[in-house]
Amino acid sequence: MNEATESAQSAFRTADEAVNWITGRMKFGIRPGMKRMELFMEKLGHPHRRLKFIHVAGTNGKGSTCAFLTKTLTACGYDVGTFTSPFIERYQNRIQYNGKDIDDDSLVRLVNELKPIFDEIAETEWGAPTMFEVSTVLALLYFAKVTYPDFVVWETGLGGRLDSTNVVTPIVSVITNVGHDHMEILGDSLPAVAEEKAGIIKPGVPVVSAVEQPETIEVIRKVAAGRKSTLYLMNDQFRYEPVRSELDQQSFHFTGPFRSLDQIDITLNGAHQLKNAALALMTLEVLRQYYAVVMDEEPFREGMRSAGWPGRLEMVGRAPRVLVDGAHNPEGAETLAEALRTIYRYDKLHLMIAMMPTKQHEGVLRHLLPLADSLIVTEPDFFKKAEAGSLAELARSTLGELDKTIDVTVEPDWKAALAQLTERTGEDDLAVVTGTLYLISDVRSWMLYRKDSDKGW
Repeated sequence: MNEATESAQSAFRTADEAVNWITGRMKFGIRPGMKRMELFMEKLGHPHRRLKFIHVAGTNGKGSTCAFLTKTLTACGYDVGTFTSPFIERYQNRIQYNGKDIDDDSLVRLVNELKPIFDEIAETEWGAPTMFEVSTVLALLYFAKVTYPDFVVWETGLGGRLDSTNVVTPIVSVITNVGHDHMEILGDSLPAVAEEKAGIIKPGVPVVSAVEQPETIEVIRKVAAGRKSTLYLMNDQFRYEPVRSELDQQSFHFTGPFRSLDQIDITLNGAHQLKNAALALMTLEVLRQYYAVVMDEEPFREGMRSAGWPGRLEMVGRAPRVLVDGAHNPEGAETLAEALRTIYRYDKLHLMIAMMPTKQHEGVLRHLLPLADSLIVTEPDFFKKAEAGSLAELARSTLGELDKTIDVTVEPDWKAALAQLTERTGEDDLAVVTGTLYLISDVRSWMLYRKDSDKGW
């Protein structure tokens, strides 16, 4: 059998086959480093060099910031590619062109194109590319060879410096914030994590950031100065002023170095979304000033207003009310707790949570348990997860320290846990499903579409 025949026989024929191969690589883990991506780009003719990237890193808020950027640029008449992670419903969600998932025919064709190169790299000293690296290459091929967008909104997967997305040189870099997440990989302190996030800052490329802690600001300033990149920092070069905050409707005034804008409306919930929107707005201002990107005021405002992001303070049930929010680290849980105190009204709050084994569980629980009237601890449908019984023990211990008593139920089967949650939630109560995005994906897909979500991002 010659090589051409063998290659044809081993080719993927359906999107499901191709996606299953990609997501199947998840079990081989995360291996930060750029060498495999550099080899991929060299063998594929450097497709990334044909594209204009807006590179977005940070602990929380990346997805929402990407949504504001994508929606506003699209509303202003530009073609926009978007690469985000994790996906919420299906693998194809993570690679979009003008808000639509990559089509199955392109996915199959491009995976078949990259698979022989994957096999070549797997035989080198650097080993087989990871799931996220393959996904990154697939996105680059789709944008560079199929859709040709004007801009690509490009979200990091983990960190920045050694993240596979960092193979590109963007036209603007964005760092949303720095918090306690993935510290087993990124470093054991906030400055160490900030150093990794700052790895996306490229020489001479402007950077926009909303980092807040003095020690992380110092890191970002130092890296930007060393690379001669102009830094636009929130509460320094630009700021926002909240005007009103109601359910599904918020607005703010924006003041930046180039102009001020009054009464920008958004529909995403939570005070943190005002910050994400202002960050995105400053990024768009950089595009206007540095690259003469034209954005008429009416579509600009409509784009900001209509941006949405699934799985973040999203109401997926009305009778009873079920709110999902992927608060999987202490900063995310603090944001969720603030929203539950200020935005939502309820008699009792019933909480359901699952976590990944590497997350900072106690920090999350300390923010959320003071608000809860009951707790169900469960597990996502995924091969890695925090064991429900152990997480429940930690919750009981934390409740003891908080001098609070509530019912704690352990139900590893998330569908059974969800049934219990909805049964105990009265007409004037609120159910909240939170923790790992793997659980959010499960619950959201089931409640909205009565189907199981894809896995492996």
